[in-house]
Amino acid sequence: MAVSERTTGTPQPIGFSRSTWGRVGLVLRWIALFVAVVLFLIPFYLILRNALSTEQDITAPDWTLFPSHLQWSNISELFNDTTVPMARAMYNSAVVAILGTAGQLLLASMAGYGLARIPYRHADKVFYAIVATLMIPGAVTFIPSFIVVSSLGWVSSLRGLIIPTLFSGFAAFLFRQYFLGFPKELEEAARVDGAGYFGVFWRIVVPNSLPFFAALAAITFIGNWNSFLWPLVIGQDSSSWTIQVAMSTFITAQTINIHELFMAVAVSILPLVLIFAFLQRYLIQGVTQSGIKD
Repeated sequence: MAVSERTTGTPQPIGFSRSTWGRVGLVLRWIALFVAVVLFLIPFYLILRNALSTEQDITAPDWTLFPSHLQWSNISELFNDTTVPMARAMYNSAVVAILGTAGQLLLASMAGYGLARIPYRHADKVFYAIVATLMIPGAVTFIPSFIVVSSLGWVSSLRGLIIPTLFSGFAAFLFRQYFLGFPKELEEAARVDGAGYFGVFWRIVVPNSLPFFAALAAITFIGNWNSFLWPLVIGQDSSSWTIQVAMSTFITAQTINIHELFMAVAVSILPLVLIFAFLQRYLIQGVTQSGIKD
């Protein structure tokens, strides 16, 4: 019976077997993966190559894979440049990214949990209002936000950079959708022990949702670190510049400091590479757990 099933199956092309086609497909997949990796790494190679080069090597007509002499002194030149406080800018970016991420996670998670679990007859209306804010372009609220920050005297301060960005409607939406699918049995067991909504949230929900928190934290941190327009307007003094604003000063109408610009780019992406390397598995898990549920 087994012999007849094999003989009556779909005929294979002459000279090829299923194992042969499987090996060919595997080779093609590896080739496609290799090409994708090379294309992904080319920008990083260009950044590193130009960061360790002189102005002459970067603008030379003859291209070389790497300069003949790696200019490691570009690092000290970057941080010793008196016109651009790079160390201060990195510190400001770190403070803005860390505090902004922590604030968004705190406020958005509490808002999302309240909308998902606390019974309130206007909860759906509040949720729809939050979703509606996602349709408003950032340029519409940019000037009113600046007027409020300016009236409070927060221009050129970390408060002006952090506080207006603490709440994210998109993060609240994601948390609400995630908490809708959180097992209610765990929460009911805590309520039997006398815990209220706040106690259940901090003792049960948050500890069991750390992968989702980590995924959203990585995305939020990267967004806060790369923010440019709002820090550019608020950081009018060099002491309040972030890394993105500081890098923009290397390109002016008179000169372009290419090698320091590339070194600044290499230094600025290092924290993001580390964050992504440590939290990449949470990013995938967070995306799969944030699907929309009825």
